[in-house]
Amino acid sequence: MIAEENEAAAQGAARKPFYKKWWFWLIVVLVVLAAASAGAAGQDQEKPVSGQGEASSISESGEGSPAVDSASDDSGDTAPDEASGDDASVDQSVPTEYKSALKKAQIYSDTMHMSKAGLYDQLTSEYGEQFSAEAAQYAVDNVTADWNANALAKAKQYQDQMAMSPEAIRDQLTSEYGEQFTQEEADYAVENL
Repeated sequence: MIAEENEAAAQGAARKPFYKKWWFWLIVVLVVLAAASAGAAGQDQEKPVSGQGEASSISESGEGSPAVDSASDDSGDTAPDEASGDDASVDQSVPTEYKSALKKAQIYSDTMHMSKAGLYDQLTSEYGEQFSAEAAQYAVDNVTADWNANALAKAKQYQDQMAMSPEAIRDQLTSEYGEQFTQEEADYAVENL
């Protein structure tokens, strides 16, 4: 028995340091691989998100372009040719960032029924789309939106989903922390509920 105890004590003194054990290096390799894949996944996720946004923006703008064409067709036979020529020259002179901001603005206006000020804030926010102030202003100025209709749609959402009173809806629509519609747009929405 004493021999066994002496043998165990000798093995304890002659133990390898932990960094020379196989399991330590296995853990190190797994941690390095996990960190590398997380870093690569973060970079890959950024690209598809913007790619998905562009793809959905393209499909949204594809749906919107026939409306523009049909509106120009109503004005006469010569106007569409002139308008399409003007559009082509305008499209070439407009920076890509401005075009992207306009597509995003159209999506937000059509799907979320945002106000002009709310749209601008979303496009320029560091937590939103992060467009430049100039690109956001271009988008807000050129988006095809009926602000009264957007205010009315938001008012109906508040009425249906939150059972708010007309005055509470008006306050929410005009609040700088809410929807940021103008007083006239909010009045129109409340009158037409």
